[in-house]
Amino acid sequence: MTAAGAESRLAALGLTLPPPLKPAGNYLDAVRTGDLLFLAGHGPVQPDGTVVRGKVGTDLDVAAARDAARLVGLSLLGTVRRELGTLDGVRRVVKVLGMVNCAPGFNQTPAVIDGCSDLLVEVFGADIGRHARSAVGMAELPFDIPVEIEMIVEVSA
Repeated sequence: MTAAGAESRLAALGLTLPPPLKPAGNYLDAVRTGDLLFLAGHGPVQPDGTVVRGKVGTDLDVAAARDAARLVGLSLLGTVRRELGTLDGVRRVVKVLGMVNCAPGFNQTPAVIDGCSDLLVEVFGADIGRHARSAVGMAELPFDIPVEIEMIVEVSA
C-alpha cells in the first residue's frame, strides 16, 4: 500500500477520526521538525467524548485495554490529519511509545499496545504502518487513563 491510500483505506474500513483534543497542560500535542512529526501522548476517548479510565489487570482486561489502545491510535491519526491536512502525507510511522496503567504483576503490555499498532498497519499498510515500538507498564497515568501513546511519523516535505 502506498501512503496515498491511507485516506481511502480509512474510509474503506469505516473508521472516523475524532477531532483532536486540546492538550491537558502547557505543551503542544504535535511538533513538526523537518520531515518528522512528533505527537505527544494521547489517551483513549470514545466517540461520544467519554474518556476511558481504569487500571489494566484490575478494572480492564487485556481485550478492553487493547480496544482503548485502538481508540488512542484513532486520536493520534486525527492529530496527524489536522497537522498535515491528510493522512496521505505520512511516509512512514517511525516509532510508537505505549504506556499502560497496569496493576502489579501485569506483564502483557505488548498485547495491549497491539491495539494501536494493528490499527496503524490496517490504515497505512505494513510498509508504512509497521514501526519500532516500546510498550511499558506504569504505576499510574494522568487522569487514571489505562493507555497513553506517543508517536513519531516521517512526513512528506
